[in-house]
Amino acid sequence: MISLETLSTLLSIGETELIEELILALLASPQLALFFEKFPRMKQALMRDLPRWRSEIAEQMKATPVPEALAQEFQLFQQMQLISTQDFSRQLPLIMSQLKSLPSPFIEEASKLLLRNETEQLSSAQHTLFLQRWRLSLTLQTLTLNETILEEQRERLMAELQQRMAISGQLAPILTDDDEAAAGRLWDMSKAPLQRGDYELIVQYGDFLAQQPELMKLAQQLGRSREAKSVPSQDAPLEAFRQLVREPDHVPEEVSGIHQSDDVLRLLPPELAALSISELELEFYRRLVEKRLLTYQLQGDAWHEKVTLRPVSHQQHEEQPRGPFIVCVDTSGSMGGFNERCAKAFCLALLKVALADKRRCYIMLFAHEVIGYELTAESGIEQAIRFLSQRFRGGTDLAACLAAVVQRMEGSLWQEADAVIVSDFIAQRLPDDLVSTIKQRQRQHQQRFHAVAMSLHGKPGILRIFDHIWRFDTGLKSRLLRRWKR
Repeated sequence: MISLETLSTLLSIGETELIEELILALLASPQLALFFEKFPRMKQALMRDLPRWRSEIAEQMKATPVPEALAQEFQLFQQMQLISTQDFSRQLPLIMSQLKSLPSPFIEEASKLLLRNETEQLSSAQHTLFLQRWRLSLTLQTLTLNETILEEQRERLMAELQQRMAISGQLAPILTDDDEAAAGRLWDMSKAPLQRGDYELIVQYGDFLAQQPELMKLAQQLGRSREAKSVPSQDAPLEAFRQLVREPDHVPEEVSGIHQSDDVLRLLPPELAALSISELELEFYRRLVEKRLLTYQLQGDAWHEKVTLRPVSHQQHEEQPRGPFIVCVDTSGSMGGFNERCAKAFCLALLKVALADKRRCYIMLFAHEVIGYELTAESGIEQAIRFLSQRFRGGTDLAACLAAVVQRMEGSLWQEADAVIVSDFIAQRLPDDLVSTIKQRQRQHQQRFHAVAMSLHGKPGILRIFDHIWRFDTGLKSRLLRRWKR
């Protein structure tokens, strides 16, 4: 069966122009204009979706079959184009019969055209006019079918846009902080089919995170902890270093103070007043001889070239890569309540950092088993909702979690990952072979392990293996102190 795309091509209908008109109409809609006015950094991300839209609409047109009646009428039209005027006149009754049986919208106009002909034989001009009107009718039918398909696609795209605008509009204040890269990744992640009640959970934890600014600050510090390092040259030779230095000079440029001298040209007014009094005139001359008259002190600065020797200090700046986050969250019973809310809010804060820095963020929950969620995947919002819906009621199997982290770090995509363990670290002692494996990866692969300790009672023996220990005590006293400082 002939496709709509083929029929449009044969009738010289420009489907590309029709698709472009549809997309321009979508972009000019008031809803999008208001959304981009509020979130201007997401516009560029939407523009990246335009090729996908064009491809999807074109594929839909290619896959849409032409109705059987229209396909038969077009086939009949093609056959009639190949015969002469004389043969066409002889077959005209059969043509009209077939057009009525289809039925064709052109039958009424064809009948009117034939009524004007007083003879049974059509002239060449009448033959040409008949075919032109018939082609025009076929073109109108095809355009109507195209417009139906385009209207369906417009409604589909508009529904998708409305959903994505709702999701990204709600989550942008929580996850992007008006950052262009983060806004673009959030827009890409908003394609997941979600209901309003689903992402409300992220909004709730975002509000909680806003009430705990120390958690956001902690996540930002952890994200910036991998900084550039400088490697100085070894056994560097000495080299001459020339620089201009500014040194005081006796060139009289500006007043710098008052001192005692015999410079009568720079006397202070009180000294001149003493000279005009006869009783003080001898005293004035005595002080002049002793150079004790109060005068202005003038001084200037001069630039001189100073040459010193110093070692050659060429630096090699090696930018430390910012790899993905592997965040392990303790879901044991001791991490319930306020600890649970803080741990989940901290993961949202790390997701915000990962979106801004174009990093991956993988969450692993550990209790009796390890469950993973990748929050920066295309379905990241859906994954985040599933993670936030979990309850912390299990046991603490920190060893199994760290073993899973080490295993994931062996993959090529996770070589530069930062492992972040969020726990109260009230757990059993780690096996010696696991500790040695972690230390080996720290030493040989430059992989780093961070501990976010949510209790002051964590076991020092466990915390000793981490490169950095970030403390956020959730005890009542610490919570009251943080609130008082705010």
